[in-house]
Amino acid sequence: MKNSSAVTSPLSLSLFLLFLLPFLAQSSDDLIDTICKATPFFDLCEASLRPLSPSPPDTKSIASAMANVVLGNMTDTLGYIQSLIRHSQDPAAERALAQCAEVYRPVVRFNIPQAIEAMGRGEFGFAMYVLGDAQKQSDSCQKWINSAGADDESSVPLTARNKLVKNLCDVAISVIKSLMNGR
Repeated sequence: MKNSSAVTSPLSLSLFLLFLLPFLAQSSDDLIDTICKATPFFDLCEASLRPLSPSPPDTKSIASAMANVVLGNMTDTLGYIQSLIRHSQDPAAERALAQCAEVYRPVVRFNIPQAIEAMGRGEFGFAMYVLGDAQKQSDSCQKWINSAGADDESSVPLTARNKLVKNLCDVAISVIKSLMNGR
């Protein structure tokens, strides 16, 4: 008589895992969909999180991934601002851009990375505060650009970048709120 035990062959275990994989991926995709529906910018949330591989498996991972998206975008925007400063011919625009760089730099180098670490420790309130501050810094930058009267072709992409930073922060804050509400 053959003893029926939980021991299986490696092949059958592999086949079982291959069978289960689409269902695991689907549940992660469903979680992203559910979380993104609770944000003010569903399409932006989806576009930010869907390309991630592997897909974040839980709300905490999704919140951290979204904060990393904010960090990446703000880092790119800071680089763009620094490039504009190097090529600026307008003293007023250059001053406004320098002010933008001054507020973006600490957010990129210290604040957002600290927020990501804080989320790992479960300190979600701090992370939301930092992301809210990052939003305010992008707003300040935009006000300086507008007040400098910078109407050259470089101000339009910077305006779009500042708006994207603000919207990404809104999404990240919404994702953290979902996490705090137990979704």
